[in-house]
This record gives sequence, structure tokens and C-alpha cells, in this order.
Amino acid sequence: MLTALFETTAGLTIGNALILCLCAAGCGILIAITAVMTGDCSKNFAVSLAMLPVVVQIVILMVNGNLGTGVAVMGAFSLIRFRSVPGTSRDITLIFLAMAVGLATGMAYVGYAFLVTIVVCFGIIALSKADFGCLRQPLRLRITIPEDLDYTDVFDDLFALYTAKHKLLAVKTTNMGSMFELRYQVVLKNQKIEKEFIDALRCRNGNLTIVLNHGMSASDEL
Repeated sequence: MLTALFETTAGLTIGNALILCLCAAGCGILIAITAVMTGDCSKNFAVSLAMLPVVVQIVILMVNGNLGTGVAVMGAFSLIRFRSVPGTSRDITLIFLAMAVGLATGMAYVGYAFLVTIVVCFGIIALSKADFGCLRQPLRLRITIPEDLDYTDVFDDLFALYTAKHKLLAVKTTNMGSMFELRYQVVLKNQKIEKEFIDALRCRNGNLTIVLNHGMSASDEL
């Protein structure tokens, strides 16, 4: 199963090349389905993941066993400057998986390519559905306070009561200098006390604006 389906260095027939393309596309579709199931995924990104193994497999078939062609293709790819919007760590994992599958199918290791695709995709889906790594997730907290309130230790007792960890990230003036906006990174002791924590902060800051952000942190970006 984990041996080459056939020898690729001695030349390929149209049928063999078509089989490898279909196998690469099948693995790519599984990877694209994983991307759709585990988070935000645009149509363009899903299509790219499905076709990336096929493209890599074609390149490998072109250079396999030919040093001169390999050097030429490497030089051609070095002229391309890739640009893209920032993605997540999950995106780069799926892209590398698609490239690895393309390499495997390009060398005719079809069984190995499908095995790796199934194992890795199943692992990503299972860990994602189980909220692996989400315990004690850092949250971004923004608190607005009046300018006459000393912010240095005004919330320390509340942080000690409700959070396992807190850190002041930034302070800025707002509303033409009549208020301060404090930005913290906090880790709650228990996610169920979130409303109680916000209510306690509201009593301390005079019921001004409080924002607790559950969005993607900077460490998730590529």
C-alpha cells in the first residue's frame, strides 16, 4: 500500500498520469472539506486547496529524475513573488498538507498520500470540534473610565477575584481627553463567570463602555 503505484522515472502513459491527477484531486477535495468544516473558509481558498495537490503533482512529474529540468523549474518559481492577505495558522497547515500530498502523488505513492490526508484531516477536525487549546483562552478587555479615576490599581482586586492572569496592554485618552480607555489581556478563571465579571467592572467604572473581545488573537495570524 505504501509503495509506489508504478515507476515514474521511466516515463508515463496518459492513463497513469490521469490516475495520479485524479488521486491528487481526491486528496485535495478532502483537505478542502476539512477547511470548510473547521472554520471560516472562502470559496476561492477551498478551490485552491482542492487543486494545489494536482499542481504540485504535475510539477513533480515534470522534474522527476531530470536534474536539468529541476533546476530550470526552481529558477522559474524563484521569479514569482507571492502576495496574499494574512491567514491563520490552520490555513498554513492545510496548505503544507496539500503540498505534501502533491509531492507524494507525484512520486506515485498514492496509498501513502491518502493515508496521510485521512489521518491529518481527521486529527484537525477532531481537535477543532473538541475545542482543543481553548481552555483558559486569553481575551481582550477594553474598559472606559473617567479621567479623574486612577487606573493604576483600581481594578486589581477584581482581577484577582475573577481572572487567572491579566496584563495591561495599552492606555489611551478618548472623548477629547475626558476619559481613558484601558486595554487588557485577561484569562478568566471560569468562562461561566464572564457576565458577573463585567457587572463588577461596570460598578467600578461608572457604567461606562466595557468590551470583552473573543475574536482571533494576533498569535493565530501567519
